[in-house]
Amino acid sequence: MKTHISINVSDLDSSVRFYTRMFGAEPVKLRRDYAKFDIAEPPLNFSINKHNFERGGSVSHLGLQVDSSEDVLKITERWNSAGLLTSEEMKTDCCYALQDKTWVQDPDGNSWEVFTVLADTAGGDRDRSTCCIKTEEKTASACC
Repeated sequence: MKTHISINVSDLDSSVRFYTRMFGAEPVKLRRDYAKFDIAEPPLNFSINKHNFERGGSVSHLGLQVDSSEDVLKITERWNSAGLLTSEEMKTDCCYALQDKTWVQDPDGNSWEVFTVLADTAGGDRDRSTCCIKTEEKTASACC
C-alpha cells in the first residue's frame, strides 16, 4: 500500500524545484500543469497540479514520521544541503507527544514536518487554536 497526496500549486516550476530538493528525487512524470513524484521511502505517490486557488487552503500541514531523532537529523541535513530553509524543534511537546522535528515550507506556504515521537504526554501549554501551523516568517510552530 502507498499513500497518495495531491496538492494544488500556484507555480509549477518553483514547486517542482522545491519538491525535487525536499524528496531528493526527480518527478517521474512532468507535464505543463502537473508533476508526479513516486517516492520509495516513505512509500508515497505525490502529485502537484498547477491550479489557481486562494493561498492557505484547508491543509494544516503535512508530515513524514520517521523512527528516530537520528533520522530527523539526517533528513534535516539533506534539506539544508539542498538549500531549503529549515526550522528545528527538538524535545517539543506537540500533539500530546514529546517530539523532535524539523519544518520546511513549499513555495505556496504548505508546511511539511519530519518528526519522531519520543513519548506520549498530557499536552503542552501551547494555544490549541494555532495547532501545528507554521508561519511564513519561518518561526517555530504553534503545535497541538
